[in-house]
Amino acid sequence: MKERVALYLQDAHDLRDGLDYVRYAEEHGFEAVWQAESRLVRDAIVPMAAYAAVTSRIKVGSGVINNWTRNIGLLAATFLTLDDLAPDRIICGIGAWWDPLARNVGIDRRKPLTAMRETIIVLRRLLNMERVTFHGEFHHVDGIELDVVHGRRTPRHVPIMIGATGDKMMELAGEIADGVVLNYCVPPEYNDNALEFLAKGAKLAGRNMDNIDKPQLVVCSVDNDREKAIDSTRGLLTQYLAQQPHIAKASGVSPDVVAQIQSILGWPATKEQINQAKHLVPEDLIHRITASGTPDEARAKVAEYRKHGCTCPILYPVGGDVRLLVDTFAQT
Repeated sequence: MKERVALYLQDAHDLRDGLDYVRYAEEHGFEAVWQAESRLVRDAIVPMAAYAAVTSRIKVGSGVINNWTRNIGLLAATFLTLDDLAPDRIICGIGAWWDPLARNVGIDRRKPLTAMRETIIVLRRLLNMERVTFHGEFHHVDGIELDVVHGRRTPRHVPIMIGATGDKMMELAGEIADGVVLNYCVPPEYNDNALEFLAKGAKLAGRNMDNIDKPQLVVCSVDNDREKAIDSTRGLLTQYLAQQPHIAKASGVSPDVVAQIQSILGWPATKEQINQAKHLVPEDLIHRITASGTPDEARAKVAEYRKHGCTCPILYPVGGDVRLLVDTFAQT
């Protein structure tokens, strides 16, 4: 029986190589590809358009963009454009971003729940091709609509998925989003608590949890050389535990370990700093919060996330051979 599986791409490869990876994933039965937008490196939209243009079936998602830096009209027009390129294959994954990056570029992430709620309300109405007037705390629009003259004026079916970490954002996703992108670098049992809050939000809105999708980003380092796979993951965790403390907290990582890593890494972190600090990441943590090792070990770990409610693992290849990862989870 085929299982749902997706690929996640960030910036550790030439952009044109990414096109080959996406085509390869489509050929091997992957349901979707999600493009990252996190550090100040690659935006998600340009690669998404490229992936959509060179494929015919695979879905293409933003994994995830933030709801602070794009005007709501532009945001809706962007996803309208992507849907024009790949009708009914586009997914809008959106998150509340994170400090210190947001703060360092002048964004005050106050009232993130209110801001996210307003963004989704207005975005969904615009993609439904409605004329929208809305005056909230963060969004003010007067009689705007997606001004399609040449092309489809029908509502666009773009699922909106919240990349949620905290309990309250998880609850909001259950209430108003089409699904949630469950976080990465967390143990499988993290999902149990997260889904309780998702269900709480769904109940508030009178929704059925079966109708709320729950894909999950999973760090996946696959190599026939087990130690090589683990070392690749150690480097990634070194960087992300330091720069995204909300993930460190959700992962249950000791604040002392995070502080030690942060004392070594600068912003942005260099490869030399990462190599200097990565010995601080214990191997048991790697196995607890990622799917790293041989193909059999990676498959077994991903199965644990499925058992804890993940509906579609979004596999984040760390180092190594991306095609080996696709082969490991191929559905053809």
